[in-house]
Amino acid sequence: MELMISAGLILAIVLWGVIAPASLGSAFDTALSVITRDFGWFYLWVVLGLVVMALVLAVSRYGDLKLGGEDEEPEFSLGAWFAMLFAAGMGIGLVFWGVAEPISHYGAPPPGIAPHTPEAAHAAMRYSFFHWGLHPWAVYSVVALAIAFFQFRKGGSALVSTAVQSLPWRFAKGLAPMVNVLAVIATAFGVAASLGMGALQINSGLAAVAGVPVGEASQVAIIVVTTVLFLASAITGVARGIKWLSTFNLIVAALLALAVFVLGPTVAIIDTFTTTLGNYASEFVRMSLRMTPFRDSGWVGGWTVFYWAWWVSWSPFVGLFIARVSRGRSIREFIVGTVLAPTLAAFVWFSVFGGTALNLEIMRNVPIAEAVSADVSTALFALFDVLPMSALLAGVATVLVLVFFVTSGDSAVLVLGMMSTQGNQNPPPRVKIVWGVLVAGIAISLLLAGGLKAVQTATIVFALPFTVVIVLMAVALWRGVREDWNEEQRQERAVRRRMRTLTQGDAPTGHGHGALTGAQSAER
Repeated sequence: MELMISAGLILAIVLWGVIAPASLGSAFDTALSVITRDFGWFYLWVVLGLVVMALVLAVSRYGDLKLGGEDEEPEFSLGAWFAMLFAAGMGIGLVFWGVAEPISHYGAPPPGIAPHTPEAAHAAMRYSFFHWGLHPWAVYSVVALAIAFFQFRKGGSALVSTAVQSLPWRFAKGLAPMVNVLAVIATAFGVAASLGMGALQINSGLAAVAGVPVGEASQVAIIVVTTVLFLASAITGVARGIKWLSTFNLIVAALLALAVFVLGPTVAIIDTFTTTLGNYASEFVRMSLRMTPFRDSGWVGGWTVFYWAWWVSWSPFVGLFIARVSRGRSIREFIVGTVLAPTLAAFVWFSVFGGTALNLEIMRNVPIAEAVSADVSTALFALFDVLPMSALLAGVATVLVLVFFVTSGDSAVLVLGMMSTQGNQNPPPRVKIVWGVLVAGIAISLLLAGGLKAVQTATIVFALPFTVVIVLMAVALWRGVREDWNEEQRQERAVRRRMRTLTQGDAPTGHGHGALTGAQSAER
């Protein structure tokens, strides 16, 4: 029933986008403006709360609890695990926005800062760290941890609704069907939007490397080919296709970043990382709670609130996938791996690519901002144009986007398959194929109808009710870990009492009668 409702809503929105894309865009743009204007504060408080909760869990006594049995070992190595969660979480987004976002902020900085100034460059890097750092990963981590905790420690289903159903309140138990419908819709549209974004950048890369024309025909062909690739990967399973591709992609991404670090302004990149990390730490709370009540500006709503809603809309997909590959890890290890480590990787990535782009723009007057203004998807390749071995770098970047595209797609069809088979962690291949074709169909139809921006906006609109769901999941998680920890402490105290009783009973009595048991002593 839930699947039919989800599929019906998805089909209705797709048909609306195909038949009347302007109407769909207008409706969702209006909804988005209302949400960002009237509920921006809500997103800021909730996401900051999730950051605090994740860090508290990591350093608290609850961090020793395992996601599974006490003697259970992780299914995947540390490297493979990190590669998979990073590729599913935001790999393709980092490649797309690594140059484009800092350059965009440099030309249109936060209110109160003059554009195209050193202050604007500092703010550009600081907010790039902010938008891709602790906050988005904390959203993913808390959602994933709630799913994994109730699945692996409580024997629940691999569904987003499982954590909410554990709450003792009647209304929470009745929310399960609605939660699952929202999760499927958010996942399907979020992935379709990502496929569209990836197709645009792959098309730009192929144009730079091989002269492939930029246009709808090329982008549709790219979506078709990559869909075949990610379905082939998904059918081979997590332990093979997804793990291998994610590991390969992480290595390629690291090598590409290293090449730009060496070929670009190396010292300036190190200075950028150092300065921006300090600015990020000192401005953390102010950025986390910044609104503009006394200024007519849409910057916070257009960037920060939009991003927070985007991460929320992606959290059911990424959360379910991260939970799927994280059995056997402790809560502390889980949070370090899903919050701190990828945050540091994102900081390094933006320092290398964003820092290089800003340095070339400011110090050498390279018109990267002009390229970003004309077409955001060309930003990375505009940077490569002025570096040595530009053709090789552009080719490697295109392969990187392609494989990130595939890893996002195969992770998505796995999660959608799990959602539509009552939490089966290994859904049948035919279910994955159906979802892969449907998601590709959504991306192609909306791309042809000019409605890709509308479906991105639609995903953000669906994020508002899901933010409330995440709050409930966080409450359920905190109650669950506290109860489990208290129960473990009771069991340990009981064991210690039994051991103490046995030890006292076996000890010599001191009256020359030798060692007596507790029962013998009682008889005397």
